Amino acid sequence: MEKKDNTTVSSCSFAAIKPVMMDLPYPPIQVKGKNEAFANLLSIDYGGAVSEMSAITQYLCGESSLCIENCPAAQVILGIAMAEMIHLQKLGQLICLLGGNVDFIARYRDGRRKLWTPEYINISDNLEKIVSSNIEAEKEAINQYKMHIRMMNDPYVIAVLERIIKDEEYHIMMLRALLESV
Repeated sequence: MEKKDNTTVSSCSFAAIKPVMMDLPYPPIQVKGKNEAFANLLSIDYGGAVSEMSAITQYLCGESSLCIENCPAAQVILGIAMAEMIHLQKLGQLICLLGGNVDFIARYRDGRRKLWTPEYINISDNLEKIVSSNIEAEKEAINQYKMHIRMMNDPYVIAVLERIIKDEEYHIMMLRALLESV
């Protein structure tokens, strides 16, 4: 942050930021066939309480809070958000291939349907709280993906979810490193 003529200016640049993810290819986005039940499971990962949409929004709120006072941390957070956007895009493709709808409505097995809401995210302006809540969210996402993998028998969808889990585990490692730097 710098001052110019009584004006506060952010000097944090995000031009060169890339997604923070494992340096591994994703499997092809394909499915064995249409399967509404699998599409519904992925709708939860796409736009449920524990979802890529929640992760993206939570990371972007954290990045915005940090960019003035802690540019390096904000850059890492934004890079993770970018990786979560890639996950969202891949899930959306899978949902469509499975015959489902990409509409930010989580469809549960018991028939409930819930539209994504920002009430699902934790907002803070404190680096330690931002990072800690994101670590917990990543752990929840991994557990949910693993549960959904156990409920599916489509090897193509499972391969994509397993690849996403690798990124989520990498995000936890990066976030823990951020916490240690505080």
